[in-house]
Amino acid sequence: MPIYEYQCEACGHEYEALQKVNAEPLRQCPVCNEPKLIKKISAAGFRLKGSGWYETDFKKGSKRNVAGEPNSTKPAPAKSSCCGGGNCGSH
Repeated sequence: MPIYEYQCEACGHEYEALQKVNAEPLRQCPVCNEPKLIKKISAAGFRLKGSGWYETDFKKGSKRNVAGEPNSTKPAPAKSSCCGGGNCGSH
C-alpha cells in the first residue's frame, strides 16, 4: 500500500497515511477535526533506474530490456544527401 502525504488547510498539520490505492482521500484532520485535509503531491521514495534486477530478471530465454542494446529490427536512419554531411552554406 502506498503512503500519501496530507496537509490541513485549517491548522497546517502535515502527516502521512498508509492507504489502499483505490481508497477515498482523507478529509478530517486528526489534530483540529476540521474537514480541510488536502492530499499533497510528492515524489516516490525510490526510483527504478539503471540496469537493476527489473531489467534482467524474470525474462525468458535471451530476451532482455536493457538500455543501449542494439535493436536489429530498427532500420538505420537515412543520411542527408545534401553536402554529404559537410557544410555547403546553403542552409
